[in-house]
Amino acid sequence: MARKLPMYKAIAEAIAQEMERDENVFVMGEDIGAYGGIFGATNGLLEKFGPERVRDTPISESAFIGAALGAASKGMRPIVELMFVDFFGVAMDQIYNHIAKAHYMSGGQVRMPIVITTAIGGGYSDAAQHSQCLYGLFAHVPGLKIVIPSNSYDAKGLMISSIRDDNPVMYFFHKGLMGLGWMPSPDEAAVEVPEEPYTVPLGEAKIVREGDDVTIATVSRTVYEALWAAEELEKSGISAEVIDLRTLVPLDRETLINSVRKTGRLLVVDEDYMSYGMSGEIITTVVERIGNELKALPRRIAYPDVPVPYSRVLERFVLPDREKIVGTVKDMVG
Repeated sequence: MARKLPMYKAIAEAIAQEMERDENVFVMGEDIGAYGGIFGATNGLLEKFGPERVRDTPISESAFIGAALGAASKGMRPIVELMFVDFFGVAMDQIYNHIAKAHYMSGGQVRMPIVITTAIGGGYSDAAQHSQCLYGLFAHVPGLKIVIPSNSYDAKGLMISSIRDDNPVMYFFHKGLMGLGWMPSPDEAAVEVPEEPYTVPLGEAKIVREGDDVTIATVSRTVYEALWAAEELEKSGISAEVIDLRTLVPLDRETLINSVRKTGRLLVVDEDYMSYGMSGEIITTVVERIGNELKALPRRIAYPDVPVPYSRVLERFVLPDREKIVGTVKDMVG
């Protein structure tokens, strides 16, 4: 019988199934044991596997991410949760200088099968230090894979693929998609999830809505803003194709190019900061490959280069949403 799961349960189930399959898989992080993770992503794991394999850590990010580095170099497969992406600053040396580079600098002798999970996104007035996305920052660093699911089916399959990958993977889940009672999530994010283990390949985007007039490329929670906008645009006779990129590294450039070649127009929607990030990379990819085939200049809607406001009104003003998407597409199509 088909069952629907919220994203947090799908992620926890994926981790549990991989821990059952491979005794080298273990979990570390802040409040991931008895509490089950502040966002539920390790719910029930301590009861199943015990404190040796599900380790609550002190609030010392450089220490436990550094410990994961050491464990991975000796053949373990650690999953490390850092509560908010905003806190990675204190462990950046471990991530971008060591975890990302160890395989290359060892001449391929050292593998780094680490999954670093963390929460991203705003929309609930948690201000400038708990609301960022920042995946573009890590996508900029060679050696790291970047995974960003938008629904519970992908969340489970991408997590299993990430754990089995011999490269370091950073796995970003949006707080507003997890399906927690205290933080609203789109109903569409909780989809049917098979009980058995399965994988979703890294580097394979998904066309979640087909269309002919404009391609909207996006990830995470803004997938739903794009889908809601596409429904509204259809009332005006505009057919929008929506691509859920699912991973930034590897990036499925072929699906992107093929879609824009069909529609002739590209809009990138991103909750990460506008400058030097995902939106610029995607637009450049398209312009370099098929710029002379475009019917309109590519456009982007992203988070302006300002700290995330605490004020709910101001935060909503700067977040990408369906109204901004509808207005921009209508302007592009003319």
